[in-house]
Amino acid sequence: MDAARPLDMFLSSGTAVAATELATFASGIRGDVILPGDERYEDARLVHNRVYDRRPAVIVRAADAEDVAHAVGFARGMDLQIAVRSGGHSLAGFGTGDDVLVIDLSSMKGLHIDPERRVAWAQPGLTAGEYTTAAAAHGLATPFGDAASVGLGGLVTGGGIGWLTRKHGLTIDSLLAAEVVTADGRRVIASHAENPDLFWAIRGGGGNVGIVTRFQFRLHPVDVVIGGALFLPPTPEIVRGVIDAAKAAPDELTTINMIMRVPPLPMIAAEHHGKVSVLVLPVFAGDLMAGQAAMAPFRALAEPIADLVGPMPYVGMYALSDGATAPHAGVTRSMFADDLDDASIAAILEFVETSPTPLAIGQIRILGGEMARIGNDATAFAHRDRSVMFAAIVPFEDPSRVEEMTAWTDQFFAAVRHDARGVYANFLAEDGEARIHEAYPAETYRRLAEIKRRYDPANVFHLNQNIRPARIGA
Repeated sequence: MDAARPLDMFLSSGTAVAATELATFASGIRGDVILPGDERYEDARLVHNRVYDRRPAVIVRAADAEDVAHAVGFARGMDLQIAVRSGGHSLAGFGTGDDVLVIDLSSMKGLHIDPERRVAWAQPGLTAGEYTTAAAAHGLATPFGDAASVGLGGLVTGGGIGWLTRKHGLTIDSLLAAEVVTADGRRVIASHAENPDLFWAIRGGGGNVGIVTRFQFRLHPVDVVIGGALFLPPTPEIVRGVIDAAKAAPDELTTINMIMRVPPLPMIAAEHHGKVSVLVLPVFAGDLMAGQAAMAPFRALAEPIADLVGPMPYVGMYALSDGATAPHAGVTRSMFADDLDDASIAAILEFVETSPTPLAIGQIRILGGEMARIGNDATAFAHRDRSVMFAAIVPFEDPSRVEEMTAWTDQFFAAVRHDARGVYANFLAEDGEARIHEAYPAETYRRLAEIKRRYDPANVFHLNQNIRPARIGA
């Protein structure tokens, strides 16, 4: 940063950050400090969901944990709110804000893989795609989500639901340890052996108790899988059949299922392009012949519109979610359920068919398997016994339509919400306090609040699905 550049900023909160203070702070940062007026600022301030058009006061692209700790101390001293950004995919836009200090972790991409011990150390700015590609060179993988561009920092601390959930559990079930910067600027290790309360909280509790600057993961043998895409006709009977088949499948098979319009792929007949279909995205991580057998019940439901399922490198599954990689405006509403009843299934099909945007998706993930074998109280992720996750995902091109699209998405979600049994914190938007309690049931919330009081009593880290610190004696 050029110290000669005018640096005085008067924030809407009334806080003034003086040029000398900023210059002193910036001189101690190994990474980068970006301010309004910098030619890089307009790009640096943007997040994945273009609904959030916010203007931070300071953006710190941290190079290491020391930068993160330094930024936390500076923000506290200047009475600036802190927003933490890894990949910038937060559905609630928590990676940015007006007049805040953004700690951007996206430059922290260190990765060390020990293929013999099947352990990896990874920094939070790595994306799921970058890590998975590197691990694939050794025939190994850690369970992450389903979009390549999602940063590890937010994905992991929220839980991590993806292609390997039934076989290898949530991402946090492969987390062995983490380095965390706390609200008072300390750098501590969290694991089963060190600071176990903090380790419990960062596995599902989001960014409430600190900023994770390094993860240690377990790696699993995952190489060639049965994967790809199976497009089926859009009838209630087929949606029900897909749900039932996915629940009955062996644990090696995890599916993410979409009610959506067929994209204009060259391998699909043009007559189907743009028409609603039921898309099954499977990953069978195991014997390939057994994987083909596991797909037979899905193929038997109807003559496929297109069958693109077969042996493929696991990392290739990320190419199927490239559409989620490009920044766009969008609204999402989500929930866990034990099942979706017939009325919900009919509503999903109807809403996607009549959507004001051709990009609307009704997403149904079938859970269970290894994820469900771990107790609900073992980590801060407290919905392991739920077998279905549903999301109404509504991307659109024009951010000015956000009010219209939000209202429509809320109607869509209301039509299925009667089946709700909790919600995944990483799939929450700015949905209010009540929904945070849906993500964290009473005992989980109480325990998180106690840990929050120990590590962040002033609620410094509150731009998140916030757990307020427990009051002493409460």
